[in-house]
Amino acid sequence: MSGGHRVHGMGTALEAPTWPAVTRAEAEVVLDRFPDAGRLIDLRWHSPRPFSAATLIDTDRGAYFLKRHHQRLRTPAALAEEHGFMAHLRAAGLSVPDVMAAADGARAIALGAWTYELHGDAPGIDLYRDRLSWTPFLTPGHACEAGAALGRLHRAAQDFTAPARGDHPLIASFTILPARDPLAAANAYVAARPALARYLAAKPWRQTLARLFAALGEGLAERLAGQAPLWTHGDWHPSNLLWSTDGKVDTIFDFGLATRTCALYDLATAIERTAFRWLDMGQDDALGDVDAAMAILAGYRTMMPLGRADVDALVHLLPLVHVEFALSEIDYFAGIVGDPDQALVAWRDYLIGHADWFLSAPGQDFLHRFAQEAMA
Repeated sequence: MSGGHRVHGMGTALEAPTWPAVTRAEAEVVLDRFPDAGRLIDLRWHSPRPFSAATLIDTDRGAYFLKRHHQRLRTPAALAEEHGFMAHLRAAGLSVPDVMAAADGARAIALGAWTYELHGDAPGIDLYRDRLSWTPFLTPGHACEAGAALGRLHRAAQDFTAPARGDHPLIASFTILPARDPLAAANAYVAARPALARYLAAKPWRQTLARLFAALGEGLAERLAGQAPLWTHGDWHPSNLLWSTDGKVDTIFDFGLATRTCALYDLATAIERTAFRWLDMGQDDALGDVDAAMAILAGYRTMMPLGRADVDALVHLLPLVHVEFALSEIDYFAGIVGDPDQALVAWRDYLIGHADWFLSAPGQDFLHRFAQEAMA
């Protein structure tokens, strides 16, 4: 692969990749461990996603998606947790990629510093593959269909009983906001991650989180207390879905952030990822799209009913739902990647900036209108 490969960054510009693109020679070595996948013909496309290296490959037996992680980010054991969830969803009738087995039966393999997984081809058109994660659906119909697909996933996940994943980087965990003392929970979260703790040591992070929890999180733990634990996707945005020609969701993929949280957390994440033009923050104050949020919610409700208490909890969860994953991103950038500039973006612009927007006049207007329409 030439040096021209670029990936998505934390802003709008494409950047040089942290992780080098998968090479043809590398793919051939990996395929030797997956004999059912056949012989490599070509590397068709390299993903612009930034946290791993991935490529679509063609073999003499079909098309596959080869993904490579650094072992500090994902070991084979860590991947086995999400692969177990994917297998459960497939058995329940959802279309998710089939994870191929190596010759020894393993679904992920370690070679040197890297961990590899190989997925079979999945039905659907990758309409959003070159779009940034923090961008909206192309149409209200897509938003509604994505909401319905998320509801189907939550229904299928209800009898998956695996425990929550461990303290891996870049996991959409949910331990801080449901806590009666979220600041104490945040302290525990940071203390368990030495690189994150070192990075935040020079920042007034406790005071900052205390301010945000006081301004936006009052009564949140009580509102969430009745929510059943559930394995969730954790990264629900358009480019993690494959689409049919008539605008339906054909396949759900990229379960890298998945773990045991609750349904409202996943739904709030889906809205936070797609109903706000966060990449325009600082250039435009009117970032939120209530109609887009309502389209997701309307689709979701066709599969999963929500009572008034659920909607109330959803509205109050939305302004802070990003906090824990933003801390995980800081941990990734400060620790695994060693990039303090990107860690600062995650801290200042994502964690603080997104929450503070909800305290602004446009943010408060969004929450008021969304609550009114969702409760109607």
